[in-house]
Amino acid sequence: MIAGNTLDNKAEFIEEPQETLSMHPQKFALWLFIVSIIMLFAAFTSAYIVRRAEGNWLEFDLPNLFWVNTIIILMSSASMHWSLILAKKDNIDLLKIAVVITSLLGFAFLVGQLYAWKDLVASSVWFAGEQSNPAGSFLYVITGLHAVHLISGIVFLAIVLVSTFRLKIHSKRLARIEMCATYWHFLDILWLYLFGFLLLNH
Repeated sequence: MIAGNTLDNKAEFIEEPQETLSMHPQKFALWLFIVSIIMLFAAFTSAYIVRRAEGNWLEFDLPNLFWVNTIIILMSSASMHWSLILAKKDNIDLLKIAVVITSLLGFAFLVGQLYAWKDLVASSVWFAGEQSNPAGSFLYVITGLHAVHLISGIVFLAIVLVSTFRLKIHSKRLARIEMCATYWHFLDILWLYLFGFLLLNH
């Protein structure tokens, strides 16, 4: 009996193994990439404010197309969220359509940005050259870098679309579309921040 009680007492002191918190390695890499993008744009917007305070800053109105593009990118964020919901429900046919819609809206945003830049040129706001001003140069760099990252988002969407057609995305395999949704929503939020920043500081 004593031996039995001793074993029972020892058993009470044996700790159950603790569950370790873990993250999908590709998701972790994506978040590191997002943090690096945040730092990049934080540096550019900070430099923007410092340079503006030094003077010789061209004041001009932002293109009205920026408002239209903001609506487009918000719509793309909604369709991206819809895509994730459809994947969780294994509605593969509608999922394909939703991903295509998100891609088209992303492409429409890029086209809208091109036309917005044309409006800036028509208003004599140049990126470089003798007639350029730091205000215009910063605007082109900031919006251009965002457009480059949005292109990478469209490429990601294309990969997701191909995976969907190959039935590699469904309720049991959501990592890829979850990562795509995270990145796409981040790009949308980033644009809202940049547009708000430019409205307040142009």
